Amino acid sequence: MKTIIAAYSQNRSGSRASIQAALHTLLTVPWPSQREFRACIQLLSVLQWILSFLLMGIVFLFLLVYLVFTSFWPVSALYFAWVIFDWDAPEQGGRRSTWVRNWPVWKHFRDYFPIQLVKTHSLLPSHNYIIGAHPHGILCVGAFCNFITESTGFSEKFPGIRPFLATLAGNFRLPVFREYLMSGGLCPVTRRAIGYLLSQNGSGNAVAIVIGGAAESLSCQPGVTTLILKNRKGFVRMALQHGAHLVPAFSFGENDLFRQVVFEKGSWMRGIQQRFQKLVGFAPCVFYGRGLTSIHSRGFLPYPKPITTVIGEPVTVPRIQEPSHETVDLYHAMYIRSLLKLFNDHKAKYGLSETDELRIL
Repeated sequence: MKTIIAAYSQNRSGSRASIQAALHTLLTVPWPSQREFRACIQLLSVLQWILSFLLMGIVFLFLLVYLVFTSFWPVSALYFAWVIFDWDAPEQGGRRSTWVRNWPVWKHFRDYFPIQLVKTHSLLPSHNYIIGAHPHGILCVGAFCNFITESTGFSEKFPGIRPFLATLAGNFRLPVFREYLMSGGLCPVTRRAIGYLLSQNGSGNAVAIVIGGAAESLSCQPGVTTLILKNRKGFVRMALQHGAHLVPAFSFGENDLFRQVVFEKGSWMRGIQQRFQKLVGFAPCVFYGRGLTSIHSRGFLPYPKPITTVIGEPVTVPRIQEPSHETVDLYHAMYIRSLLKLFNDHKAKYGLSETDELRIL
């Protein structure tokens, strides 16, 4: 009996010593610094943004379909009934949420790169605007942060102006994801949706359109400043039909966020990308960024490179219900001149050299 008691006491002493040793080891481990903690939060904010845009719509679609075959089928039935009733909402101004646009996570998202918005001229609330956002890049990070969130202070810099960002109409067919997109101010890049904002939603609306689109993303790579714009004139025609002023915007650093494998024109891979783009609306780019563990590892996260979006001088546009081809060409040329001036005036300030030129194809 005494032997058992002695063994028990010894075990308790050993256990106590082990716990004390473990606690001592834990206390000696260096805690992450405030800077490291902040960097981790910023990385997670970017991760949630990418996962939201890649997976949210698909995940909720499968979830709602799955619920149809369970006792929770009324949830799916009610939501799909709501979508049918609310089908036209994305093309009728959507449902912007100031709360969503001001989520604290967007400030961490902004600081990861970091991203800043530069105002060069005022936008009057008595007018409507079409903002040409350049370049497209891979994921339009600068356009999203500046026009869909308030993290860079758009409403403070342009009081009385409501920004919207046009994106693929197909995104608004995905359940729940459509609500998320509308809450930030995203709208379908269709004539009906943009026309509604410019003619039936009052004044003070600014619709940002990434004019280069998917075709431009195929040529996106660091150090390259090439835009697909020469034959993109639909936005000018729409601006004339609604009397909306044209505003150029350029995001310096957008093309530095990822590394892309660019296939030569005429190659079979480039042909596949272009056919896929015509069928689906976006181009399947082969790109990579940094990984989760280190900036030197490879993954799908963007590199932390600074982005500076500069809003240029508006081009005053008259309202002409049926503008001629000559009139469209005239204001298209005026817009390009304003964009080139914006680029040349600011390129040396934001990472480019004085000799860099903006190529427009």
